[in-house]
Amino acid sequence: MNATLLRGAAERIDRRTPAHRDRAVDGLRALALLAVPTGHWLLGGFTVDAGGGLHNASPLASFGGLAPASWVLQMLGVFFLVGGYASVLSFRRRPGSTRAWLKGRIVRLGRPVLGVTAVWALAAPLLYAAGVPEATLRTGATLVVQPLWFVGVYVVVTALTPYCVRAAHRLGGWAAAPLLGSVAVVDFLRYGPFAEAVPSWLSVLNVLPGWLFAYQLGVSWGERRIGRRGAWLLLAGGAALFAVLLVVFHYPASMVGVPGEARTNSHPPSLLVLALASAQSGAAILLRDRLARLLARPLLWAPVVVVNLCAMTILCWHQSAMLAAAVPASFVGGVAGLTTAPVTVGWIAARLAWMPLFAVLLVVIARYARRFEEPPADGRGASPARKAVAGVLAAGFAVFALGLA
Repeated sequence: MNATLLRGAAERIDRRTPAHRDRAVDGLRALALLAVPTGHWLLGGFTVDAGGGLHNASPLASFGGLAPASWVLQMLGVFFLVGGYASVLSFRRRPGSTRAWLKGRIVRLGRPVLGVTAVWALAAPLLYAAGVPEATLRTGATLVVQPLWFVGVYVVVTALTPYCVRAAHRLGGWAAAPLLGSVAVVDFLRYGPFAEAVPSWLSVLNVLPGWLFAYQLGVSWGERRIGRRGAWLLLAGGAALFAVLLVVFHYPASMVGVPGEARTNSHPPSLLVLALASAQSGAAILLRDRLARLLARPLLWAPVVVVNLCAMTILCWHQSAMLAAAVPASFVGGVAGLTTAPVTVGWIAARLAWMPLFAVLLVVIARYARRFEEPPADGRGASPARKAVAGVLAAGFAVFALGLA
């Protein structure tokens, strides 16, 4: 009976899908999005101090062999690729001005961020009063804020869409090449023979071109300036550059930060991130038609629709789902895979066993948090007073999470 209900629901979703909907792009977005919680849940652990407070830890510090898992799970390149593709299609169809189009996209991104930070700002004092240690609250706040940097960067690159479109018209797929060159120059300065004379803040210059690279590729793809030949070039060139950077120039193998390591590839993005994004983008473009055929099946398409409808909810709340399991466990003591140090193979097996629970908790949270992602039913936004209160709460929580208070 349950199978029949699921099949019926999937077929209804399939029938309601507009014919012009690009199922392959939605599928790629869903895949890249689900990689975010999977990566954070698998590669993020905790330890408990003598006072019962939780602190972040990573199995990558003990198991360098897990680094290739981060190559698969770091799919932000694909996310920015499909973001650029979808943005250019939306930009073409905009009914009003560019400013109105951009404002609408920013509101859709900002509402869930304000929601999660405001809720945590209200919950943190209550949790502290209930006996949750301050160390745990600070760790939790850091984890909640950690994925939200993406939203700020995404807003900036989205605002650059008109310029990306012009660049795509002039240079095609090569419009992303100057961004690659910019990151390469900064990497040479901060890791090359003159590194000691280079100020540490120089690495910040990689943030915008580093993430705009894949977005520009997506815009060029959406403008039909990248075909199969270009996709093969991206795949082969990106894979070759990735291998050279690892083997010859000894870039860190992990695509995410590892505690204790002096260098990181992701914050800000290094040239290795762009090499991976290039290879992933090429593969995504080449697999598009095959993926579209697969997603023509209602049972495969329905989950993609659900994930895309809850995209910001998943991004904003997946760390809260893991904390909903780990914080109660911290009162018990050492719970394998939750609050024990990630230094044994047993921890990895235990963490894999806990991940379905994290997913269930995220689904439960999403039932209530999804309202932050949905536009108001009456078409009107929140009152100025509610917006102001939410903004103050969000700002206060950010200050606490960043250790400024």
